[in-house]
Amino acid sequence: MNWEPWTGCYMHSDGCANCYFYGPHAKRFGQNTIKKTDKFDWPIRKNAKGDYNIKGNKILATCFATDFFLPEADAWREEIWAMIRERSDIDFLILTKRIDRFMTSLPADWGDGYNNVNLGCTVENQKAADYRLPLFLSYPIKRRFIACAPLLEAIDLRPYLHGVDHVSVGGETGRDARVCNYDWVLDLHTQCQAANVTFWFKNTGSKFAHDGVIENINPFKQTSRARELGIDISDGKRLF
Repeated sequence: MNWEPWTGCYMHSDGCANCYFYGPHAKRFGQNTIKKTDKFDWPIRKNAKGDYNIKGNKILATCFATDFFLPEADAWREEIWAMIRERSDIDFLILTKRIDRFMTSLPADWGDGYNNVNLGCTVENQKAADYRLPLFLSYPIKRRFIACAPLLEAIDLRPYLHGVDHVSVGGETGRDARVCNYDWVLDLHTQCQAANVTFWFKNTGSKFAHDGVIENINPFKQTSRARELGIDISDGKRLF
């Protein structure tokens, strides 16, 4: 399930160039004004009986079509934190490229983190990893994951895997997608295996280099193609 309390975004780093939501060939291209959506209060909406419309024990991907820590959303974020506190029966999955805004965006009662918040930091190349991940690891967060997406080059995560619960990897999608090389994916798999961290090869991307051949993968088959390779590492829990 996806919750998008606001919409709109703009380029932040190399991984944004061909964004499948806001890139040059996407339907939302040019929509860089940040606005509330009609789902802003979705997690706490109730039906006529007074029950929440969204039942508990769900994973709710939050702001996956924008960024949770956009400065333009600062005025609304306290309301979002309040909803997350109220719905302690839901796991909120938050992903960001703007982890450097984390400490300025926290609620007063954050402490060492909320039990129901899984916070993910996106890194697309070594430069992003070396800048974002030391910050990410220094912050008070109870549940952390790293998203290497879109994976644009080989990345050494070994200095950063302590205290991380999970790593997901995905290629870039779209007509101008850059190549995702399976060797890079396998290397990340090996790093996670050595660190006892769960790993999910989420999707191949549109251009996938495998066994010396660059394959053009249909968007609807990128997840299944990744799954066929059988390299996920699970601890028995649902992978993100």
